[in-house]
Amino acid sequence: MFGFWKTWKALEARGIMGINRRNADYVLKYNKRSLYPIVDDKIITKERAMAAGIHVPEMYGVISTEKEIDKLDEIIGGRSDFVIKPAQGAGGDGILVVADRFEGRYRTVSGKIISHEEIEHQISSILTGLYSLGGHRDRALIEYRVVPDQIFKSISYEGVPDIRIIVLMGYPVMAMLRLPTRQSGGKANLHQGAIGVGVDLATGLTLRGTWLNNIITKHPDTTNAVDGVQLPNWDGFMKLAAGCYELCGLGYIGVDMVLDQEKGPLILELNARPGLNIQIANDCGLTLRTHAVEARLETLKAAGVTETAEVRVKFVQEMFGHIPLVEG
Repeated sequence: MFGFWKTWKALEARGIMGINRRNADYVLKYNKRSLYPIVDDKIITKERAMAAGIHVPEMYGVISTEKEIDKLDEIIGGRSDFVIKPAQGAGGDGILVVADRFEGRYRTVSGKIISHEEIEHQISSILTGLYSLGGHRDRALIEYRVVPDQIFKSISYEGVPDIRIIVLMGYPVMAMLRLPTRQSGGKANLHQGAIGVGVDLATGLTLRGTWLNNIITKHPDTTNAVDGVQLPNWDGFMKLAAGCYELCGLGYIGVDMVLDQEKGPLILELNARPGLNIQIANDCGLTLRTHAVEARLETLKAAGVTETAEVRVKFVQEMFGHIPLVEG
């Protein structure tokens, strides 16, 4: 027991945030419960983002009842690729990604051939709440299928890599690139076996990665290095993430974004309870950074000053950028 306590105190000294601190000092403190539906429901998030002029994957349609499943053909139209997802899903569960049509059927991104009836059955399962938070009735969202930028081709296995940025009161404090693997089934979900790669806030340069809680430098499927990759349009990602504070009103969020090869940076979803593995990928604790932002906020409050998203991004890039890796 003493050894565990000693280890935890050492982690705390490095600013490592545990789940209890995250919940008590950040989620409960900065996130009003009444605002949770804005981020827990992907359709509400998307509608608010579009109204604010923030780029998101195009929404083709929404199915809310069993009867509306009959509208699927109309919603899909002549499109050969699209995504169906639960509005209130979590962890990537329930998402169906169709990449092409084949002989009157559909081909998923993993190459599986499915029928129209199977798609309808998936939508029906979504509506029953099979994948929703708390098991409540849900809605199915049909939207544009993101095609990842070519820069990810050598360091990702199928699926769509995404970028998670944790934002405190409009200040991005830590970033991570999530790369699908064969084990994760092409999904960018760390709990299912995706890779998390730290990203330098100032430059958008990838650092070393974490896979199944182990530090790695190469992708297990492509064997290519995941560190030292320059993410394009990085300042665009940072400004998008910072602006999500005004979008949803929640003070502590994870902003998930993708880089489409044609449409550029897009917001996928927001998370009011972002995970903590991002600290492993960055070899850095969140607490030191969140405390610095809170100190900044106190100073600005005393002066009666607020900062724009652009100024907030500049502050964190100067404060937290170019962090050297510490050899463990």
